[in-house]
Amino acid sequence: MHQHEKINYVEFPAKDLEKAKTFFSAVFNWSFTDYGSEYTAFENEGLDGGFFKSDNVVSADSGSALIVFFSDTLEQTQTKIKANGGVISQAIFDFPGGRRFHFKDLNDNEYAVWSDK
Repeated sequence: MHQHEKINYVEFPAKDLEKAKTFFSAVFNWSFTDYGSEYTAFENEGLDGGFFKSDNVVSADSGSALIVFFSDTLEQTQTKIKANGGVISQAIFDFPGGRRFHFKDLNDNEYAVWSDK
């Protein structure tokens, strides 16, 4: 259901769409729908979105918005990310309300994962 004036969709750059699909399928169990050779979309993952072919990357250090995933098992999620080629760019740290870490996917885009445990 679409909600009036609420965030509805997010798009990420990806140098290699196949690497994006492989990584997010393996780590987060996402599935994708391709729309031509330069775009792939995902649905029902908390927020719908897609990856578009681009040499750009998203990084909080460069002023990009940071997409943050939630995990009930922070260390297990971190292990899956590393096992599938992701790079931990900021180790697990405490913050008011929980713990989190940052990682980069196979296209060098930055994300974070947090837990309240």
